Amino acid sequence: MDILGFSLLVLLVLFGIGSIENRISRTDRRVARIEHKLDLILGHLDLTEPEPWSDEVNALVRDGKKIQAIKVYREATGAGLKEAKEAVEKLA
Repeated sequence: MDILGFSLLVLLVLFGIGSIENRISRTDRRVARIEHKLDLILGHLDLTEPEPWSDEVNALVRDGKKIQAIKVYREATGAGLKEAKEAVEKLA
């Protein structure tokens, strides 16, 4: 394989990886929007579903360990820092 063929192969692989990452990113954003809309609907209907990790988060908030509660919330839900902080502050 000559250098031109190898370069072309490398470019095709890099383009393919970028394309896959782009699709994953778009999918993640779509899922986040759907989850947000579902949260709004549940909030409007005053429906809450207790999560198995919520007892631990509530206990940490009661003990004044907000940062640890945010960390546990993020690990359990996959939420971002801002969302986790807002959720924990609602419990405080």
